[in-house]
Amino acid sequence: MKDTITIRLPEKLQKELNVIVKAEKASKSEIIRDAIERYLALKRFQQLRKKVLPFAEAQGLITDEDIFKAIS
Repeated sequence: MKDTITIRLPEKLQKELNVIVKAEKASKSEIIRDAIERYLALKRFQQLRKKVLPFAEAQGLITDEDIFKAIS
């Protein structure tokens, strides 16, 4: 299902968006959709990380190096 959403952007953000639209030869909708998808993916990752972190810490997996050592 597609919904139409209206948003207000500060002038500076509008100008930056227009620069990207021209450079990417994409529509404003495409650029904004991509930005929202990336934002939502980041939020999902952060939520998952928050759930998994206590289990990783309990196993002594604190840093990237710890994880690398564990899987090597």
